Amino acid sequence: MIGLFDILGPVMVGPSSSHTAGACRLGLIARAILGRTPEHATIQLHGSFAATGEGHGTQRAIVGGLLGLPPDDLRLRRAFEEAEHSGMEYAFRTVDLGEDVHPNTAVLEVRSGDERLTIQGTSIGGGQVEVSRIDDFPVSLGGDYDTLVLAAHDRPGTIATISSVFAESGVNLATMRVDRTGRHKEALMTIELDAPISDQALERIRSFDWVIWARTIEKIA
Repeated sequence: MIGLFDILGPVMVGPSSSHTAGACRLGLIARAILGRTPEHATIQLHGSFAATGEGHGTQRAIVGGLLGLPPDDLRLRRAFEEAEHSGMEYAFRTVDLGEDVHPNTAVLEVRSGDERLTIQGTSIGGGQVEVSRIDDFPVSLGGDYDTLVLAAHDRPGTIATISSVFAESGVNLATMRVDRTGRHKEALMTIELDAPISDQALERIRSFDWVIWARTIEKIA
């Protein structure tokens, strides 16, 4: 039987899922929010991710996640080759985010065409993650729920409108967080759901003139 860590190959096997499965999940979340496989990714590694990530498979796991490979995919061990075949360019950097930041933290700067995105996320153990920042917005999401991430112009009634779409679709909200750059400026909603929303509901949300973009993150097993 193949275990989770066996799939990353002998030089990648590590004692902690934080450096492999968790790292892969961070890549998957960044890809989902961007809406596609990045053309280029700059991956900044902090703390333990930077110090031991290469030996534990962190770098390959993040690249694999950005390509859409789940944590149990055998292709993770050749993620660099898969990236070359797909045309995705990537670069690694070491970054010091300070002593107060969890040592298993990465900052992923990804772009595709005119779309650019920066997320900061942490692998908190057992394959679980927490994304703490999307661009300039503080957030808190981990991929344990089907999630809608929505950037919008800050206007009265937007939360009620979005909630009504979910109600009409029969989808229950688990959590909702709204952050904004200032009154009547830009806001970011991160909404965790008990079930995925339909393509029709997503397109309706995208049709509102105050929505800048809206992307879904599938629940990561």
